[in-house]
Amino acid sequence: MQTRQIGTRTVSALGLGGMPMSVREENDPERAEATIRAALDAGVTLIDTADAYSRDEKEFGHNEVLIAEVLRRVGVGADDVLVATKGGHTRHGTDWELDGSREHLHRACRASLERLGVDSIGLYQHHRPDPAVPYAETMGALKELYDEGLVQAAGISNADPDQIREAHSVLGDALVSVQNQLSPIFRSSRPEVELCEELGLAFLAWSPLGGMSGASDLGGSAKPFAEVAEKHGVSPQQVALAWELAMSPAVVPIPGASRPESVRDSFRAVDLRLDEDDLAALDVS
Repeated sequence: MQTRQIGTRTVSALGLGGMPMSVREENDPERAEATIRAALDAGVTLIDTADAYSRDEKEFGHNEVLIAEVLRRVGVGADDVLVATKGGHTRHGTDWELDGSREHLHRACRASLERLGVDSIGLYQHHRPDPAVPYAETMGALKELYDEGLVQAAGISNADPDQIREAHSVLGDALVSVQNQLSPIFRSSRPEVELCEELGLAFLAWSPLGGMSGASDLGGSAKPFAEVAEKHGVSPQQVALAWELAMSPAVVPIPGASRPESVRDSFRAVDLRLDEDDLAALDVS
């Protein structure tokens, strides 16, 4: 099993993104638990979630509660699996809104602590910059949570290079990761990947297969991925994840899954080795 470094933690090279298990119009708790169990059986030691991963504001925190309950039932603790969560997004009905204020982040972190049933969160990430709040102010709040011992490490999400550098200047060694979108159909995060490698930060790639609807397109519109997949006798989704792992030692894809079959297929990507011809074909697709 390939591994990656997130601060002082060594984790599996692929993590599990929890959003698809909690944001659908109809969520199936039994299938969600089976999906998490399948990920753990595959060797996953990083699970990413967020307080806002829910169908609407009435179920705010749904995914955090789901993950915490499953981990307790299977007897997996914080030393075994790094649970990374996020705060800074709010929900108004089914709409996604932002609050990057110090007050909100402190409230959100404490609520996540309660839902996860822990005294300190292994990796707490600011979900998305709020244009109404100076970024340095939000990062200062994140640093306060770290200094208070409520979080063991800090991360940011959906940040551009300038924001990454600003966060790094405020948080210092407390900052260990950046979570941005990266996939075969969304490649504009390469500058952030390179900056993470320069600063020694992990780059957590969200929607690494193109999102809940985009993953199926890898066998069609993204033709080179289908061709390389046929060559190796694997799925195009495995090729996409292996391509991202080969991009940089900083990259940790966190594919979302809502079925055990999907998560098992995704995590076979850690054993897939793409040759130079494969990578050349995929890099120009």
